[in-house]
Amino acid sequence: MFRASLALRRTFQPLSDRVLVSRMVSETKSAGGILLPGAEKPTNEGTVIAVGPGMLMENGSTSKMNVEVGDKVLLPEYGGTKVEMDGEEKFLYREMDILGKF
Repeated sequence: MFRASLALRRTFQPLSDRVLVSRMVSETKSAGGILLPGAEKPTNEGTVIAVGPGMLMENGSTSKMNVEVGDKVLLPEYGGTKVEMDGEEKFLYREMDILGKF
């Protein structure tokens, strides 16, 4: 796991075709509508925080990224590299690992 300071967070830029994502956490409620503390679990949805420039092609150009900062995306159940920034967990994925966007 990589820990970053606040100053590094502001300048963090993924390389190549990598995407930094903040996973959404679902709140679990009982049948009566009471929130159950500690029963939160990550969902397969997230928000794109930062995007790399794109994969370097053989001719020297970079490929266009299909996601942009702020996009809501569908993530695989497993995978990604966990990055902790200011006490929050973020995940770093390759663009090809992201399943789709909403």
